[in-house]
Amino acid sequence: MEIIMHEQALGWLLGGGRHPRALEGRRPAPRAPAPLGCRGRISAPVVYFVDYVTNCIYLEDIVDSVTVRDHIASVQQCGNDASSLLPLAEKLGELLARMHDEDLIHGDLTTCNILLRPPMEKLDLVLIDFGLSFVSGLPEDKGVDLYVLEKAFLSTHPDTETVFETLLKTYAATSKKSGPVVKKLDEVRLRGRKRSMVG
Repeated sequence: MEIIMHEQALGWLLGGGRHPRALEGRRPAPRAPAPLGCRGRISAPVVYFVDYVTNCIYLEDIVDSVTVRDHIASVQQCGNDASSLLPLAEKLGELLARMHDEDLIHGDLTTCNILLRPPMEKLDLVLIDFGLSFVSGLPEDKGVDLYVLEKAFLSTHPDTETVFETLLKTYAATSKKSGPVVKKLDEVRLRGRKRSMVG
């Protein structure tokens, strides 16, 4: 099955933060299965309808949402201290803990692939873009998931080390399976540093 983009219905899930009009065309079906299984446990756009005749999947458009990337950039541009982002970091940690406790690996965790649903002060987070997602209970896979987010987070948002530390602490405190995952994250970090040294 292929997904035929629909500007109003598909919205952000498949776009990774890009406007749907730029995405008209076709993509392979693996872009959408994860939200079908995670509704109610992990916040993701609602799947309204799967049309097997026309091979279309219609998804919720998260109206007036912003990416976490844009939100953090806005906070930083206003000159606010990084400590103002700590409540957001806690919410992110809780969301990722719930996702990993369901053995769902996102595969492309960046601050572009997490939306804030209005009103922004509620910090209502929505995960999008499950194109690389898969199911796995392995701590290694979850550690890599967190490592991808850490690299994207710190390279995109300067001076937010304390924010990501808060995210990880909340993840560790919330997830029932966090012990082995955090240990694997440390191992993945070490491998990443070794690769950087080798070039």
